[in-house]
Amino acid sequence: MQRFFVKEIQNTHYEVLNKAAVKPVLLTDELQRSYIIMSVENYEQLINRLALLENLIIGQQAQTALSNSRMVGTETFTAEPKRLAALDDTTL
Repeated sequence: MQRFFVKEIQNTHYEVLNKAAVKPVLLTDELQRSYIIMSVENYEQLINRLALLENLIIGQQAQTALSNSRMVGTETFTAEPKRLAALDDTTL
């Protein structure tokens, strides 16, 4: 990431904006980071990636919650298929 001082951008704003069209540019005021300039395309890609990651995390959390939960009556519901499967195994 390139870095420009705020004072520099006053005189060279076209150069900074042209560089920001390619990749983000960091603006500093003395030694303190102040702003990031980036193209709309880069910004939208960043936001879309963030949304995708948030959705993935929510999906993983839902999957974990589902796998850790047990419905009332699950044992009764699964007992019959297990019993039938055991009968099939003994008849082979």
